[in-house]
Amino acid sequence: MSNQRMDGRARAVLFVLCGAIFLEGIDVAMLNVALPAIRADLGLSTGTLSGVVSAYVLGYGGFMLLGGRAADLLGRRRMFLTWLVVFLVFSGLGGFATEGWMLLVARFVTGVAAAFLAPAGLSLVTTNFPEGPQRNRALGIYAGMAAGGFSLGLVAGGLLTSIGWRWVFFAPVIMSALILAAAIPLVRDSGARQRPAGGFDLAGAVSVAGAMLLLAYGVVRLERPADGRAGTAAMFLGGLLLLAVFVSIERRSANPLVRLGILRNPTLVRTNVAALLFLGAFAGFQFLVTLYLQELRGWSALQTGLAMLLIGLDLILSPLLAPRLVDRFGNVRVLFGGLLLAVLAYALFLPVGPDWTYAAMVPTMLLLGLSFSLVYGPLTMAGTDGVEESEHGLAGGLLYTAMQFGTALGLSAVTAVTVAALGEHDSPGVALDALRSALLVPVALVLVGAIVTAFGLRAGRAAGTGEPAPVPTPAEVAG
Repeated sequence: MSNQRMDGRARAVLFVLCGAIFLEGIDVAMLNVALPAIRADLGLSTGTLSGVVSAYVLGYGGFMLLGGRAADLLGRRRMFLTWLVVFLVFSGLGGFATEGWMLLVARFVTGVAAAFLAPAGLSLVTTNFPEGPQRNRALGIYAGMAAGGFSLGLVAGGLLTSIGWRWVFFAPVIMSALILAAAIPLVRDSGARQRPAGGFDLAGAVSVAGAMLLLAYGVVRLERPADGRAGTAAMFLGGLLLLAVFVSIERRSANPLVRLGILRNPTLVRTNVAALLFLGAFAGFQFLVTLYLQELRGWSALQTGLAMLLIGLDLILSPLLAPRLVDRFGNVRVLFGGLLLAVLAYALFLPVGPDWTYAAMVPTMLLLGLSFSLVYGPLTMAGTDGVEESEHGLAGGLLYTAMQFGTALGLSAVTAVTVAALGEHDSPGVALDALRSALLVPVALVLVGAIVTAFGLRAGRAAGTGEPAPVPTPAEVAG
């Protein structure tokens, strides 16, 4: 492939990989919109309904690191195709569910499938396209499809729910089947697998999966104070202890599942922190806006989805804007600019009133669409910056783990603030005040993300460039 232009086959491969990440985003968004209809039809309790969302988070967050490294060790194409089939099967089973437990199982396994599928897809993009303008363009398109899938999923979910909520599960089955049929002949592994001579690090795999599951569940419990603080603290403590066990195993292992030296890459660490905070801010904001429009204003699910459709501009702008800006200014500057736009977007929504017109909301929606266009692509590019190709799956797993934990943390934070501000009151006036208080959370999260990213600008200036100082090679930081 030319370093500047993609040939027809390269574009077809990118189209298939983008379809998979679009599928993941649209699947999550459609389900969120359909939850009230699912509760009404199956008679689910609030706890079970919340569990339907949490089950996916647990599967995704719990197995993402393992999924990322499995792509490197067992083959990216193999992991991509295998877990796409699992995603297809269990999404279909969710559509046939007649009991709450069936939905919980289906969503948990679908989350596990996504945990293996997403890093495999990202590493296939980074290894199939040469570093430079072509990879930047490919990642810009890929990131735009990822973010656009969630935005368009809100609208698609409203439309499908009006037909029947089961179509929210069956539509991804159809999409998965089409992607699978195209992926089998098109997608190929690039680069040799890194099969460990001493066998797979099973102890490391079990301990890190257990740690991530407990930590993810702890974050999910934060939004439900009734579950008890002692139990939540126990989840976090157990997760941290298992994480310590995992680190000990990896330090002693001749063939570690995760080379700990990768965490000494300052660009990778800053990127993951920024991703966690940016996605956490948006998840919290989207949740609050949904409550505002549907519960305080009486808008339908479809109207709510259409109101946020402007954010989906990133689907168009991201592949056009981000690669060119990154080529000219570098990842860090573009990322920093996008985070500042997000701070402004959320701040403009703080004075929301009981009878705001949609025109008053448009500036926030437009700025968020532009922000995603500038942030998501550079995050995806920087997530593998300075990382050896043999560890791109691991780097992708780290990035998506940060995003998933950020999403869970953002939702939990705004829920906790809203519940605390409401107290025992449920009048519209008090509810609006509580919502305004909770809207400070997205502003604070993305502001901290901008500050963290600013350290990358400082490092770049110290090195006399617009980008962070060169990172050490894996051999130099082998841990």
